[in-house]
Amino acid sequence: MLHSVAVPLIDDFAMFEFGVVCEVFGLDRSYAGLAPFDFRVCGIEPGVPLTNPTGAAVITPFGLEAMEDADLIAVPAARIRDDYPEELLEALRRADARGAILLSVCSGAFILGAAGLLDGRDCTTHWRYADALAKRYPNARVNPDVLFVDDGNLITSAGTSAGIDASLHVVRRELGSAFANTIARNMVVPPQRDGGQRQFIERPISDCTDDTFSELIDDLALHLDEPHTVSGLASRVHMSTRSFSRRFVAETGVSPMQWLTRQRILHARLLLETTELSIDEVAAQCGFASATLFRHHFDQEVGVAPTRYRRSFASAPQLA
Repeated sequence: MLHSVAVPLIDDFAMFEFGVVCEVFGLDRSYAGLAPFDFRVCGIEPGVPLTNPTGAAVITPFGLEAMEDADLIAVPAARIRDDYPEELLEALRRADARGAILLSVCSGAFILGAAGLLDGRDCTTHWRYADALAKRYPNARVNPDVLFVDDGNLITSAGTSAGIDASLHVVRRELGSAFANTIARNMVVPPQRDGGQRQFIERPISDCTDDTFSELIDDLALHLDEPHTVSGLASRVHMSTRSFSRRFVAETGVSPMQWLTRQRILHARLLLETTELSIDEVAAQCGFASATLFRHHFDQEVGVAPTRYRRSFASAPQLA
């Protein structure tokens, strides 16, 4: 269970990426039915102002000792440098050794790399820095194209808003979809963008210039239980199947069927958490032809069987 979150800062940290983890993990949302995380902003010397490129400064109330028992260590972006404070690197190594979750936003991956924690692991960072990360840490498996990578206790994300996606993914993975959706709704952000989505695409969905295409996507989200084919969807917007598929990838970063499957699984997670519907009924309401097919896709996407997921999250208590 995810209860405590520590955020280590160093000089020249990035204000937005720091703000991302503060927004997701640091705010008291008891008004929305969520008990707060035990949130700790840490510095090597607590009480000493740390600067960032905006000219503002932050005074950390905790020292690095606050990382020692935290469930999650969230490492924001900071200026890439040749040497990082050894005290921080040692604290990160200890956290990894005891199984804490490590989350980096943007260039925060370089700090994890300096601690030796990317070796042999799948990871990512902002596309501008991906080559540099791979060159500096050749044993890391750097994927420059995705929003975030979940490699067990190591979650790395690309720049800026991808940090929101990765942070919400951690909440969803550890506490369930309802918890993550509540945070997302109060942040007024999409509840989930899949980590495998490309970092940059020709046109984000929210900026569709073709109203018909945008309406189709919105309509699909409301009718996930119905059968859909690529050819059928293409005909609805008066396009050839090939052109439609190409355009869909340009708009969303994934194929039509990938998008549908992921949206159906996202809806299934919520149904498993919040209803007593049988697995067959969940499968039907989410548009899967059979419970067997549903179980296959759910296990592939989430990593556990639907029944096990329900046992973990259906009546999961809120943070105390």
